[in-house]
Amino acid sequence: MLVDTHAHLDLSRFDGDRAAAIERARQAQVGAIVNVGIDLESSRRAVRLAAEHDLVYAAVGVHPHYARRLDGALLEALRGLALQPKVVAVGEIGLDFFRDLAPRDVQLRAFQTQLAWAGKLGKPVIIHDRDAHQEILSILEDWARDMKASPLAGRLGVLHTFSGDQSMAERAIEMGLYLSISGSVTYENEERLPEIVRTVPIDRLMVETDCPYLPPHPHRGQRNEPAYVRLVAEKIAELRGVPLSVLAEATTANARRLFGLKVDDTWVHSS
Repeated sequence: MLVDTHAHLDLSRFDGDRAAAIERARQAQVGAIVNVGIDLESSRRAVRLAAEHDLVYAAVGVHPHYARRLDGALLEALRGLALQPKVVAVGEIGLDFFRDLAPRDVQLRAFQTQLAWAGKLGKPVIIHDRDAHQEILSILEDWARDMKASPLAGRLGVLHTFSGDQSMAERAIEMGLYLSISGSVTYENEERLPEIVRTVPIDRLMVETDCPYLPPHPHRGQRNEPAYVRLVAEKIAELRGVPLSVLAEATTANARRLFGLKVDDTWVHSS
């Protein structure tokens, strides 16, 4: 069984076949999907999806692209959502200094605010990091120190679609974070990630699709979907020189541990 730890099934590109995509994931032995919010409306949709589908769990938060929107009222609305059943994380939060769709100081403030809020809620975080590696690490190291006595210590969150270097991977793991790998690991022009995937402790790795984005080979140019997380897992298993079953067991256990997912190892076809 596999867990897709980062999906955006609530987006409009799934409006025509959302339920069918979830069923295809089930048939591909995906036992759980974490659907991740990017703003208030997306977070609401994620919570509804989790309520409607047994495979789906939710995360709620404000992506750095929408950091300008984060104020007291929005944070209070997110707080209400975070208390709903099957909400397992705060996210997607972080920094994006590539597209810079919000001023950097606003992104930094929104990131720190949501980290503090996640700590109070006792929920791990799902972190977006694009071209902001050092800033992300600095903020997370301060937060990790504050969280040493928290029940979250050792399972603070995950750097999704990890794009840093070996040093960043080691520092992130040391402070209690997981690394999630997406379809980019299957791309021929990806140079840095394969070596990181080979050397990172297997008890800190997870797999994801980030669908509808980043479709793995051979589906580049198409819409991504949770069933394709199997292709990500197969590539990682190949790079590490282990059977897919070993990689699947480890990454599923990691997702269970981080998010508190109530799923077991038994794959059961839908009726």
